[in-house]
Amino acid sequence: MAKQVVTQIKVQVTGGQATPAPPVGTALGPHGVNIGQFVQQFNDRTKELSGTTVPVVITVYNDRSFDFIVKSPPAAVLLKQAAQIAKGSGSPKAEKVGVVTTDQLKAIAKTKFEDLNTTCIDQAAKIIAGTARSMGLEVVD
Repeated sequence: MAKQVVTQIKVQVTGGQATPAPPVGTALGPHGVNIGQFVQQFNDRTKELSGTTVPVVITVYNDRSFDFIVKSPPAAVLLKQAAQIAKGSGSPKAEKVGVVTTDQLKAIAKTKFEDLNTTCIDQAAKIIAGTARSMGLEVVD
């Protein structure tokens, strides 16, 4: 008998530092998943991303087993790290909070490439540049 998918859960968790506390516990608890087992597997798989927020898609099956896929970090998180800022601007048109270079945009685009809906690295960099502008970051050459 094949496993049947009960649900898919999407959460953002800090890499290598997951705990049974919210958001992990509150997302997995109602589905009967072993939260401790998930936390241990997640932390082992994301040791190298320690401190970086990463999206996770957890597939829960009818026998309460699970699989999960770790996606690349959100573009906003990578841009904040590149520009060395704590948060984006509240009014991005009027107030610029930092600067990123096109080389940094291409590096971020390479990191996120498999999660973006393009086949060209230059177009991926343009997508990341749009996110940077909406955060109040200035893009320079």
